[in-house]
Amino acid sequence: MTAVTTGTDGSTLSSGRSTKAGERAFRWLTLGAGLLVFVLLAAIAAFLIAKAIPALRDDKSSFLTTKDWSPDFDQRFGIAALAFGTLLSSVLALVMAVPVAVGVALYITNYAPRRLSTLLGYATDMLAAIPSVVYGLWGLLFLLPHLIGLQVFLNHYFGWIPLFSGSRSEVSIFSKSVFGASLILAVMILPIVAAVSREVVRQVDPAQKEAALALGATRWEMIRTAVLPPSRPGIISAVMLGLGRALGETIAVALVIGNVTSTSFKILVPGGSTIAANIANKFGEAGGLGRNALIASGLVLFAITLVVNLVARLVIYRAGQTERTAV
Repeated sequence: MTAVTTGTDGSTLSSGRSTKAGERAFRWLTLGAGLLVFVLLAAIAAFLIAKAIPALRDDKSSFLTTKDWSPDFDQRFGIAALAFGTLLSSVLALVMAVPVAVGVALYITNYAPRRLSTLLGYATDMLAAIPSVVYGLWGLLFLLPHLIGLQVFLNHYFGWIPLFSGSRSEVSIFSKSVFGASLILAVMILPIVAAVSREVVRQVDPAQKEAALALGATRWEMIRTAVLPPSRPGIISAVMLGLGRALGETIAVALVIGNVTSTSFKILVPGGSTIAANIANKFGEAGGLGRNALIASGLVLFAITLVVNLVARLVIYRAGQTERTAV
């Protein structure tokens, strides 16, 4: 039934009819916004595929297994070493950043006094706003020279682990390595993971935490039993968001990595490269085939990012199903 109201001038206003028209317009606007995302995604994919096909057709080697990158000289190039460096540096960055980021989020929401938690929250958000080129310059001019002592320590005491192996002469000099790039990426993704995890943890029902404490649980037991389980899907989303940032980071990594295509697990020695860093370093001097080859490598990075996001969605969905089943 349509509600009718009378104005001061005697005119009648059909509020129900105008409300329905507004809802219909809003529904179409939101539908258009959602479809626009798919259109943009399809347009990007179509552009990458169209530019990559000529390069893949002229490649004299296997694009997926070749480690070398020289498209403009002998038409031999491949993504194996670049994809390896991208995944290795990103995974190492997650290993270093996620425990610290989740710890920061838990401290801000469950331990820190109100004023300190507000200050730490602002500081964390400001770290996320620093441009990547600033991180890269800081890493190149300050961090890498001061990493020599840590590299020697890791090589001396943990050299039996493949990641930290290498000759003393290689790890005791200023060098651009996968280790330095991973550390820079860890610093860059830490505020993202911490900020999202902080907001997720804050949404936990206070009644659950109070119930755990009332039953005699310690603060850590309360966090482990009442905070972390319902927050798991959101924390996984934060980690995947950080991984996406690490996979696609360009300028900062290009400044601190060795730009050498190799598949070595020795992260302390000079060398290594990523897909994004290779594009940044080679695009300006590349010829026609070289640019198409770089776009083809961008297509691989695009595919890796999509797969990571799909896997993350699947993990989050299953975690949510598990939580609902437990409840």
